[in-house]
Order: sequence, then C-alpha cells, then structure tokens
Amino acid sequence: MGPPHANFVLASLGGSSIFLLGLTRAPAAQLRAILGGHLGGATIGIACAQFLGSSLLAYALAVSLSLAFMLATRTVHPPAGANPVIKVYVQAHWGALLNPVLLGVLYLVCLAVVWSRLYPGLVHYPVSPLEPSPPSLNWGGWQ
Repeated sequence: MGPPHANFVLASLGGSSIFLLGLTRAPAAQLRAILGGHLGGATIGIACAQFLGSSLLAYALAVSLSLAFMLATRTVHPPAGANPVIKVYVQAHWGALLNPVLLGVLYLVCLAVVWSRLYPGLVHYPVSPLEPSPPSLNWGGWQ
C-alpha cells in the first residue's frame, strides 16, 4: 500500500496555517516566505524525485537544497521544509506544483486575509508581504 493519491493532500499546509493564523506578524508568515518556501521546496523535491527516485540520496539532497534555496532567497517558511520530503515520497510530477502546492497556498492565504479581517483585534494579513525571512543575513548569530 502506497501513499494516498488525492490531489489536494499537502500536510505542510497544516503548519503554514499556524503561521498565517497564529503568528501573523512573523516574517516566515508573509507572502514572500510562504510562496517562495512552498514553491521552491516543492520544485526541488520534484526534481530530486524525477532524477533520483525515492533513494535516501533523493531525500537528503531535496531537503538540503531546499534549505539552501530558502536561506539564499530569504524565503524561509519552516513548514515548507516538509515539501521536498513529501514530493520525493509520492514521486510527484511537475503538475503537483499547481495542485496541491500553489492552489493550497493560495487558498490558505485567502483564508488568512478573510480571517484577519473578521476576527476582532487581529492585524490584517499580510502585514508586510515582501518582508524577507529571515529578516537579516545574520540569522545564525555570527559576528
């Protein structure tokens, strides 16, 4: 028995909902991070799955390259770190970038926009759409 083949399964969106609905002001919750992190990580995961199958090397390379991509582009969104693992596991094809990744992220962003305007006292999402995540290149604390 293999992984489910439902088109709209992307477990990492559960973690993203915590950021968007609960940590609305965090740089990792802004549009730049959620779109870049999810799409970048999924793209890298699909590429590794297509070229390396489901080998241990595919998993390790997919996660490592996704982290490097997110840090280099300052689009770190921690839940998106699961995307390369998911894409290698299900041996995803390029169509998965549209559904479930892009569509799932867009639905979640729309939900956050509406929720933040309906719930009293919440800051309106997105707070700072293009804010980099991490906010500075000194993310590791090195002097």
